[in-house]
Amino acid sequence: MKKVLAFFGAFNPPTIAHLQLAELAMRSTGRDGVIFVPSRMDYIRYEQQKDYAYTDEQRLVMLMLAARERSWMEVCGWELEQARQPRTYETLCHLREEGYQPSLLMGSDKLPELRDGWLFVEEIVREFGIVCLSREEDDVRKMILEDPYLNTLKDGITPVVSPEETRQISSSAVRKKIRKIRELEEEIGGMLSPEIRDYLLKDPVRPLCEERKS
Repeated sequence: MKKVLAFFGAFNPPTIAHLQLAELAMRSTGRDGVIFVPSRMDYIRYEQQKDYAYTDEQRLVMLMLAARERSWMEVCGWELEQARQPRTYETLCHLREEGYQPSLLMGSDKLPELRDGWLFVEEIVREFGIVCLSREEDDVRKMILEDPYLNTLKDGITPVVSPEETRQISSSAVRKKIRKIRELEEEIGGMLSPEIRDYLLKDPVRPLCEERKS
């Protein structure tokens, strides 16, 4: 049975930090791979009330493109196929039925939510285990020891320290920058005729960076 980490999230869009941290957690814990599990966008948008950008299909395609270049990475679109957003425990059970031995991979920002925001936490810890990546300046071990509830789960939670350079990268920051690019494209497009606009915006940076040959 293949031992994997199951990485849940919006991946809206997937960032280099998602990929680097997933690989780091896999290698740090001796797993065979990481399965990325994108959540349904209607759940992300309406229940979690997070900023919306990409469709289920777009996020799935982006993850599959990333997986092509990474032999350790797999993508599971099972949650996207369901009529409602499955609980994490349900998806972990599904992966087990598919022949995997999964553990939940999560960020330390989710730890405080385990007491009141999640269902089947004890079952997840007992049957699958949790690998927890530090976020921002979080000290995962300290967070667990200082919280009476998390302390009861400590034997089933494995901390992994995230490198400093990944901590400032987020999907929301990427979306903001992409929106700025789109706004600039529209602004520039209004200054040009259609044929020149299409030519320049196919490769808007390269012509400005070419150096004159001597």
